[in-house]
Amino acid sequence: MKTLRLFLLSLSGLVFGQNIQSIQLFNPQTNDETPVINPNQQLVLSFDDLTNASEIYRYTLKHYDKNWQEDNLFFTEFAKGSLNALLDKFEYSFNTLQAYTHYKLVFPNEKIQPKISGNFELVVYKDSADKPLFTRRFYIVEDMAAVALNVSRIADAKRPDVNQRVEVKVVSKGGDISANVNSMTLNVMQNNNPNVVANNLKPSATLGSQLLFQQLNLSFPGNNEFYYFDNKNMNMAADMVRATEVKDGVNQTYLHPVWAFPLNYQYQPDVNGAWYYRRNDLGQERNAEREGDYSWVYFSIDSDPVDKEIYVLGGFNNFQPSKDNQMQYDEAGKKYVAKIYLKQGFYNYVLATKEPNGALNFGEVNGNFWQTENLYQGFLYYKPFGRNYDGLMGYGEFRTPVR
Repeated sequence: MKTLRLFLLSLSGLVFGQNIQSIQLFNPQTNDETPVINPNQQLVLSFDDLTNASEIYRYTLKHYDKNWQEDNLFFTEFAKGSLNALLDKFEYSFNTLQAYTHYKLVFPNEKIQPKISGNFELVVYKDSADKPLFTRRFYIVEDMAAVALNVSRIADAKRPDVNQRVEVKVVSKGGDISANVNSMTLNVMQNNNPNVVANNLKPSATLGSQLLFQQLNLSFPGNNEFYYFDNKNMNMAADMVRATEVKDGVNQTYLHPVWAFPLNYQYQPDVNGAWYYRRNDLGQERNAEREGDYSWVYFSIDSDPVDKEIYVLGGFNNFQPSKDNQMQYDEAGKKYVAKIYLKQGFYNYVLATKEPNGALNFGEVNGNFWQTENLYQGFLYYKPFGRNYDGLMGYGEFRTPVR
């Protein structure tokens, strides 16, 4: 219990040491956090500065190859405009216990415009792009091919945790693509999670204007539906929130303990790891961008001790484990706990364990089941002879239940 108290005391200072919070790269075309656009569309970046100052930040772009490795392109090869643009649109929070400055950027814009397709990174910084405050990945697709995904149940006695098989069909929108098939590769990602990706897949068959990817090893752990909570109303307990209070001038949100190591699939609707900032006061919807408040959110799971680290992960923290989202064991309560400072709204999250080799396991705590509804995303890259970068030729999704 002493260890737990020390852990919680150390967390109490996090808000003062981490000024940039609630980073969101939002796609207004699809109304979600899937950052894939065509050259004529825009994304919306937003974040909060908890110092409540009026800092002027800068941003720039970087281009990467199909596997997110440096491709060493000069800025002028992949974009036009300013190498370093100002991010100076902000407004102050209103009617919140936590004061902050809310920043917003709509891009591409007149300051910076990408010239090619592929994998991009938005870099936000104050003094030097080599020392970024944060980065976020996004994709620009040329839409030269239709990418259709299908997901089915798979039974594999050797790998029982692999429950869902993905098949992909690519149809060219410009005629026969078989001549360039050697320059094309497919990446498949699950739930916008950069930790769960199958890379560099080659077609298993070519049929004129169609490419088929039907490899038996193109399979993923089914996992289970995401856990969730909704604290859009800070004054009441609902939607997995057990209790709320204001303590020392700071909101506190206590979640119900979640289930662990289930034997059966447990259906519940989710948004595949996404999250949405919202504030609702007794039925009145507020502008969450500047009126959404902050709260310490207490996560817990009833469990005996395990010999692996457990993390609270989701799209809201880019599925990246850190000390900030690691759970600690409470001997007295016989449970794992974590405490994270979050802007109010609706959140999906998962409890992931870390393997000895550093790999994350997203199905150990809440199970792997073929019935789980997941988002699968297919990215078709091509790099024809004479081109020095991986372009993104097509993109497709599968969001419906497995049958």
